[in-house]
Amino acid sequence: MAWFRRRSVSAADTRGASTADLQHLEQFVATRQGVEAYLEPKTTVTEHTVMLIAFDGEWTRRRVPSHAAVRAWAHRLGVPVYDVALVGYPNRWREFNERRKQAQQS
Repeated sequence: MAWFRRRSVSAADTRGASTADLQHLEQFVATRQGVEAYLEPKTTVTEHTVMLIAFDGEWTRRRVPSHAAVRAWAHRLGVPVYDVALVGYPNRWREFNERRKQAQQS
């Protein structure tokens, strides 16, 4: 009996972007002002992801097919794209999360 058998991560273990994910991102851009896209690196658990952050710090995150696909999509919609590994997340995102946390505690 193999106690410590190595298990490789298969395509079934990770979920890529779905049509619903992409529709959600489009709806977020269409219903918010000042949206910027922040590309997040691939991890062992998720494929490529993008975080969209509006001018007030409201945000959403979804899986995407690739960073190149996000750049093309964002260019078409006029959304600026940043690599989070290079620039980090904006302060308005942290402030939004803090405001939401304070509201939940009240």
